[in-house]
Amino acid sequence: MRLRNKPWAKDKLMEYPQYVIQEPESHRGKWDEIFGNDRPLHIEIGTGKGRFILGMAEANPETNYIGIELQPSVIVSALDLLIEAELPNCKLMNVDAAELGKYFANKDVSRVYLNFSDPWPKTRHEKRRLTYKSFLAQYEEILGSGGEVHFKTDNQGLFEYSLTSFSAYGMLLKDVSLDLHNSTMEGNIMTEYEEKFSAKGNRIYRCEAQFRGK
Repeated sequence: MRLRNKPWAKDKLMEYPQYVIQEPESHRGKWDEIFGNDRPLHIEIGTGKGRFILGMAEANPETNYIGIELQPSVIVSALDLLIEAELPNCKLMNVDAAELGKYFANKDVSRVYLNFSDPWPKTRHEKRRLTYKSFLAQYEEILGSGGEVHFKTDNQGLFEYSLTSFSAYGMLLKDVSLDLHNSTMEGNIMTEYEEKFSAKGNRIYRCEAQFRGK
């Protein structure tokens, strides 16, 4: 899908520091100061237009959320939703998730969401998959033992790869679903892609993977 460039997006992101975190590396280890409380922090990597992260924040006011998205022209749509919703427990970050350690210290985060990530199907691109072992190492560093990665996709190949990757890393797999929308799970918040793909009859795969103590 071709991304529509919005040259004004970066300027708009800077106009709303109450919603879009500026210089996030300066808040490493001090996220309680940003939210004004020490509630658990959950992050979504590749938040897109923000439907999922805002839905989670609205449904769970006792938890803090940060949506991370690299493309300014995409995350600006999430900003529009957040301005309208005025959710105090939700923020956005326009940064590269490949550098999570710059922004979060050990145990700053208690859960990572990966929703409909790019499958990077070619073998030579394996290292770009967000469930590749180098990314798992980053998640473990900011989550610590007991932290969880919640993963959803409509891509069977990526799901199978990710289950193998989680297991090889020594993570505990929980609530593995091969057909989420026909499962007993309650309270599922859909992403824009999820709604689109499921409407076409695509099966949605989901699992939770937990880091074990070393």
